[in-house]
Amino acid sequence: MRAAVMNTPEAPPVCADFPEPEHQPDRAPLQLVGAGLHHVVRGLATGRHYGSRQRYPLVPGIDAVARTSDGRLVYTGLPRSPWGTMAERLVTPFEVEVPAGADPLAVAAGINPASAGWMPLAARMEEVGELGTVLVLGATGASGSLAVRAALALGAKQVVAAGRDREALERLEDAGAVTVPLARADTWAGALGAAVDAAQPALVLDFVWGPVAEAAFAALGGTGAEDPVDYVQIGSLAGTEAALPAALLRSRRIRITGSGAGSVSKARMITAFPDMLARFADGTFDVPYTVYPLSRVGEAWAHEGRTRAVVVPG
Repeated sequence: MRAAVMNTPEAPPVCADFPEPEHQPDRAPLQLVGAGLHHVVRGLATGRHYGSRQRYPLVPGIDAVARTSDGRLVYTGLPRSPWGTMAERLVTPFEVEVPAGADPLAVAAGINPASAGWMPLAARMEEVGELGTVLVLGATGASGSLAVRAALALGAKQVVAAGRDREALERLEDAGAVTVPLARADTWAGALGAAVDAAQPALVLDFVWGPVAEAAFAALGGTGAEDPVDYVQIGSLAGTEAALPAALLRSRRIRITGSGAGSVSKARMITAFPDMLARFADGTFDVPYTVYPLSRVGEAWAHEGRTRAVVVPG
């Protein structure tokens, strides 16, 4: 079958023949409709992600929208290595039907980034029963902006969106969020401090880490607030390390956890997919994408910008 094939971690994938996926009992092969090229896909395929297995050749891709033999559109993923989802045919351990009204390619582009924020939001709803005020750091990236929209849809008291992209912040403000521009590094602490003083967050979703997290720690530690706060580390686009002040841990009730592959079980994620898919159907989630056929997968690999690359057959 035709597939995107990576032969080494240093070179981008090429369209080439690859063996058919191994047969699994009670799992009929699916036909690819579209597979999103997410940050984690690049990280896994090049060995930069902590979950990478570093075995080549391989087919990249962790999830996709596919068509069943009886014509249904399903969201699926987690194929057995070295097979990924950027191939004409897939054998996968689960299928979740794509609801009517949902753009299947937007689903392919968006479920992965949407799940990054959805899982900790859903976990808090399950544990506490409400979200309170939610602060999203890195709110102008794909995952962060979807987390803002998810928090609003799930009934957060207030959503504070902090990020660098002013145009994206304007869109989030139109959606109902309070926005905090993070234009220059020397203003981050002041901007976040003012935002935290104005609306004490019960939940912080951090998609960037690094010095932005350090500015957030300073803001959270300088308020004298007594209410507890959950701080969830999700992404590290601003840096993989952040200094955590001892005083913050002693001065308020704060719980710092992470959310990602390994900390959230596959079974838990699969059970959450129907609710996320419904948000694509009702318009809560709208993810812009650029389509590339398998024959141009090298161009897809180099894709940058506001849209997400989606690989389709062809």
